Amino acid sequence: MEAKDGSFGFDFAGTYTKVVPHSLIETEFGGRIAEVEFLSEGQKVVVRETFDAEATHSVEQQRQGWQSILDRFARHVESRGRNRAQPK
Repeated sequence: MEAKDGSFGFDFAGTYTKVVPHSLIETEFGGRIAEVEFLSEGQKVVVRETFDAEATHSVEQQRQGWQSILDRFARHVESRGRNRAQPK
């Protein structure tokens, strides 16, 4: 993974340990665990990610980093939805 401006990057590898379609993705990476839950709320889906914090960065820095990833993912998904809704 790398910052968009190239100022920071790191190798990221993990193993999916549990996948429940449309509901949950659980991953183990570097001895840590992350869960991504997809929760239906009316016409929307809330994505909630829970992860084991690392010791190198503060919890707040990690929260901001993961939130940035989720925000970019949301923009990607929303743009695909808009593109599909328009006839070609």
